[in-house]
Amino acid sequence: MKATARAHPIQGLVKYHGMRDPELRLPYHDSISVCTAPSHTKTTVEFEPDGSEDVYVLDGDRVDGRGAERIDAVVDHVRDLAGVDHAVRLESENSFPSNVGFGSSSSGFAAAAMALAEAAGLDATRPDVSTIARRGSSSAARAVTGAFSHLRTGLNDYDCRSERVETDLEDDLRVVTGLVPAYKETEEAHKEAAESHMFDARMAHIHGQIAEMRDALRDADFDRTFELAEHDSLSLAATTMTGPAGWVYWRPRTLAIFDAVRGLREEGVPAYFSTDTGASVYVNTTADHVDEVETAVADCDVETAVWEVGGPAEILPESDALF
Repeated sequence: MKATARAHPIQGLVKYHGMRDPELRLPYHDSISVCTAPSHTKTTVEFEPDGSEDVYVLDGDRVDGRGAERIDAVVDHVRDLAGVDHAVRLESENSFPSNVGFGSSSSGFAAAAMALAEAAGLDATRPDVSTIARRGSSSAARAVTGAFSHLRTGLNDYDCRSERVETDLEDDLRVVTGLVPAYKETEEAHKEAAESHMFDARMAHIHGQIAEMRDALRDADFDRTFELAEHDSLSLAATTMTGPAGWVYWRPRTLAIFDAVRGLREEGVPAYFSTDTGASVYVNTTADHVDEVETAVADCDVETAVWEVGGPAEILPESDALF
């Protein structure tokens, strides 16, 4: 009862904010994202009939506290589905920086859910597995189905699950990342989202934005798709910054990248910035312009990388196991 899986993190395009049920992690509204590769999380899990306790290790460090509780939610659900009570050993490695706004929780819980379902012998589709991953992180549901995916809101696992959105943008999209290494805490922002006076305003327009995004993706309209994503980043920030804690994630270099991207657009370069909950920045552009965009982002005194669209979570061969 052992399996290894790999999943890619997500960049939120129309992001979710706030949870109507913090235990099942049911979001208030739909969300759409795109997975980024080659950045990934690889996770090996094993059910140990003779084990005395669950053991979770991330990048070589034992996970405890709230982090372990979130993994427990996923592990316990799989045990319930499979009808087993064995202890679980889980080890995970990220190929990219975590807790800086690049979606490490999405790939982490997606890989964990995929590996757990396989090791437990569950006959589950990826949308099914997305409901398992969602218990650790709502964004992880979309990392399970991969590429451009849509997580629908709902009050149960039949409705609140992720599905792939087909689009011809997958081959041409390039994502230049600007790493702004400021630690962030996403979960706390979700907890107080509904207390922001901007939350009702976000809820009023988010459903229309989801419809616009799906339409733009189906039309493979690059500018429309990523202009929507850029505007959603600003909307998300307005809501987080006006909650009780006044979360401000952006840093001077974040804003410098925004200015550089707008300067590129004035010169006719297709480039749009996007942020999740954090200071680091995604810049969405096309294959023809990626070198020019990366140079402009690097000139903002940040470390850069170029990512493409990542596929769904997948099971790896035994030779790739971490233990």
